Amino acid sequence: MTTGRRTLLGGLLLAAATVGAWFAWLGWDSGYTVDPETGAISGPYAVWQVAGCVLTLAVIAAVGAWWLSPWLVAPVMTVAFTVTWAVHAASTDDTGLWAVGAVLVLIGMAAGSTVVALVARRIRRRTGRGSTR
Repeated sequence: MTTGRRTLLGGLLLAAATVGAWFAWLGWDSGYTVDPETGAISGPYAVWQVAGCVLTLAVIAAVGAWWLSPWLVAPVMTVAFTVTWAVHAASTDDTGLWAVGAVLVLIGMAAGSTVVALVARRIRRRTGRGSTR
């Protein structure tokens, strides 16, 4: 397989896995919970959902960087997750604050996927299991 074809296919699979992680962990939950005693509102996601999503995304970034350039992994994952999250948030938010959340998701995804991808690539190089791309 040529490098260009591998990069394109890898990027598409990476984007699909990233969007799939959002749907699996966060995409199905849009309800808020109101504490009857305090009136405090929480949601739409529970801590366990976000933790599961973050761990899944970390695995996707690590596996992706094992086979692809970290400089492809980080932007593909960042854009795929942020766009998916923002489209859903914009469609369910009446306040307009979804845009602030989208910026925070963008920053978090960019930082997290870059760090995980670079660490995974460094581990691959140290174990001698890959080329020095």
